[in-house]
Amino acid sequence: MTVKRTVAAFIHHAIIIFLLVLTLYPLFFTVITSFKDNERFYQHFWALPDPWVMANYADAFRFIMPYLGNSLIISAASILVILLTTSMAGYAFARLRFPGREVLFMAVLALLMIPSVLQLIPRFILLRDLGLLVPTGIRQYVAIMLGYLGGQQAFSVFIIRSFFDSQPEDLFEAARIDGCNEFRAYYQIAIPLIKPVLATVAVVTLLAIWNDYLWPLIVTTDKKYYTVALGLLQYKGVTLLGTLILYGPLFAGYVVAALPLIIMYIVLMKYFLQGLTAGAIKM
Repeated sequence: MTVKRTVAAFIHHAIIIFLLVLTLYPLFFTVITSFKDNERFYQHFWALPDPWVMANYADAFRFIMPYLGNSLIISAASILVILLTTSMAGYAFARLRFPGREVLFMAVLALLMIPSVLQLIPRFILLRDLGLLVPTGIRQYVAIMLGYLGGQQAFSVFIIRSFFDSQPEDLFEAARIDGCNEFRAYYQIAIPLIKPVLATVAVVTLLAIWNDYLWPLIVTTDKKYYTVALGLLQYKGVTLLGTLILYGPLFAGYVVAALPLIIMYIVLMKYFLQGLTAGAIKM
């Protein structure tokens, strides 16, 4: 029996290690390639850089810095608005009693069943009718943000409401008895409780916005307002040297573009992990 357990444990750990290597190797390959020159990339594809070309990062950062700024502005503003509106909606659906509450919540959940691709044309027509599809100006940012505000709400409302449903009603009832109105109960009791869930929503929303390529491409008419995903595509276009692509700077651009996501995850990792399990146990 001991031998069987040992063999089973070995196989189990071997599978985990294999999957871990399979998952992390693309990241390792990206980082290693970002330090290569073209000659090393083509002649020694799997080898380590020799020499290590640090200038690749300087070139990549210089090129995609404006696009990073655009993505940071759009992502930060969109996340703040989404956290505010979805936390209020989740609180209302979970704690307030009003006619048609469940019907409205089912309508919100129905939005999760509609593929995002099918929502592109209605959003585009709506923004066009609002006069936001202009060549330049701050309305370019607003047009991109409104698309994300409309697309990221349903999932966030769902998980926030689910967490509020797991909290004891007595906590909020006691606050009402003490003279606390609903708005005060929302920002003094509810918001501190859902910090882990808000962190989860923020991380998931940032990933969706930061990596999105299609919506900014459709809405944006001026390259000056491109997001980082579109900027990297432009970077690939300007790193042509004859028929060759300068892969070192291109991969360095990928690494630089991923840094804000890595930093945010490290900062919010504690709350993110708590948010993933929030509401799993009924109180």
